[in-house]
Amino acid sequence: MPVVVFIVLLQLAGTTSALIGALAWSILAMGRRQLRDERASGILILTTLGLSARTVGALATGSLFVYFIQPTVATALVGLAFVGSVAIGRPLAERLMLDLCPMDDATRSHPTLRRFFSHASLWWGFTSTINFAITLWLLLSHSPTTFVLVKSFLGPLTTALTLSVAYFWFRTLMERSGTQVVFAKAVADSRPLAVSSR
Repeated sequence: MPVVVFIVLLQLAGTTSALIGALAWSILAMGRRQLRDERASGILILTTLGLSARTVGALATGSLFVYFIQPTVATALVGLAFVGSVAIGRPLAERLMLDLCPMDDATRSHPTLRRFFSHASLWWGFTSTINFAITLWLLLSHSPTTFVLVKSFLGPLTTALTLSVAYFWFRTLMERSGTQVVFAKAVADSRPLAVSSR
């Protein structure tokens, strides 16, 4: 919704109104949760803080380029972080997967799984780099409205593609190595993912 607010105000009232309107929408979303005694999600808080910093920078410089370049650079830095994590032997894909799906030590040290974590981290770094390149090209060669519209689809599309390929890659590697993947059936059991050779 902030994207819609930004585009409408940009077309009808100009840059300043669009910047303030998008930020105001995010702040109102947080305020609405407070009034309902609902806990604001970490993502909403971080998004609002980031949007606030971007808005201040853009208003201070009078440049939409400053507003859009910050998350664009962040995308590139994320890609570098994933690649760098493989170089130091601590792939970030492993950290992410452990947050979503706990594993015991024996499972984490499985050779095939270790190889997958490294490959998945490199894959994430690659897609982040492609995302950055396309975003920067759009920012430098198209209007703000076109940039916002395309970017609003590009980000989720890239993430979905990255995760989907990683998932099928994971399943394929496990099957080829003759490894069976077993997921917990109930959260109450607190049983982690485990793998075993057939």
